[in-house]
Amino acid sequence: MTDDDVPLDIVLHTPGGLVLAALQIARAIRGHKAKVTVLVPHYAMSGGTLIALAADEIVMSRHSVLGPIDPQLGESPAASLIKVVEQKPIAEIDDKTLILADVGRKAIVQLKEAAKKLLSRRLPAEQAEALAEKLSTGTWTHDYPIAAEEARELGLPVSTEMPNRVLELMALYPQPVHTQPGGVEYLPVPRQKEPTPLPL
Repeated sequence: MTDDDVPLDIVLHTPGGLVLAALQIARAIRGHKAKVTVLVPHYAMSGGTLIALAADEIVMSRHSVLGPIDPQLGESPAASLIKVVEQKPIAEIDDKTLILADVGRKAIVQLKEAAKKLLSRRLPAEQAEALAEKLSTGTWTHDYPIAAEEARELGLPVSTEMPNRVLELMALYPQPVHTQPGGVEYLPVPRQKEPTPLPL
């Protein structure tokens, strides 16, 4: 419903989610005629990265990250399921794994094509193809953090001029405490250096 000539600034903070939802948002962004800037104050992984690929500019903080867009089927990466089927004799593979590998092949092709179309707005066809391939085919683990410098090297239009007002906005949205180990908690509380005690 936004007028075509109105620029959009989208704050993106997400671990990802369903490809369907991410792709619908990404296509809407790509179809917007005015400039679209995606601001990633902390992380935009998986589906979040897919959305960011559609923007004219991606603004990242010093420590914020994007991530691969390789499809996941249940708890398994599609690329890994395909690898199992390629490396084991077929007689040793159960039907469920064969079916998942088949779905995985299709999911990778679909995501690669979608990413290529999103990227082709800004990148030459060969570069868009190569980047879509790298992001969608299991080059890295699904939680691999792509920082701003690496994102630039990959050819993405990344700036690190994050406005302070975006970081202040994030402080208004405390993040839920995760119950699974190994996660990073975003705690928007400024930390001060402890004063040096006076000698006795």
